[in-house]
Amino acid sequence: MTAVINIRQPGPAAPVERHLVLSGIAATAALGAAIAERARPGDVIALAGALGAGKTTFARYFIRATGAEEEDVPSPTFTLVQSYEGRAFTIWHFDLYRLERPEDAIELGIDDAFADGVSLIEWPERLGALLPAERLDLRLDFAESADNRRAHLIGYGGWSSRLKDMKL
Repeated sequence: MTAVINIRQPGPAAPVERHLVLSGIAATAALGAAIAERARPGDVIALAGALGAGKTTFARYFIRATGAEEEDVPSPTFTLVQSYEGRAFTIWHFDLYRLERPEDAIELGIDDAFADGVSLIEWPERLGALLPAERLDLRLDFAESADNRRAHLIGYGGWSSRLKDMKL
């Protein structure tokens, strides 16, 4: 007689979702700081939302919270990528709005950013299959008040437990 033993291997953590209303710029700054505090080299943060919804504003506060406070943080719309030296890692800020093909991101050094730094990616859908499965998605939408935004966060992989434990 042969015994069959089923050993269930732990799979990837289930995604975790959080929904917030950001009341003004101070709330966006606080969210940027909270996420920066939990970021690690190799992390990808995918920033989605309409033009003017606050993706670059979030990135600016995230970057400043990592210790690059003296840096001017412009939108990389025309340069496509900017990098900043934080205390613990390099932050790569990508704006892929003008990217024609996902493969063009390789020329921008996105593979190096994924390996060694923290990547903030505006217009992440332009990466297609190159967008890593393990990431934090942050979508910013306009809210009823002109100063407020709705933030929808989804943490995949290691971000699922970090997002679940985050006090927001």
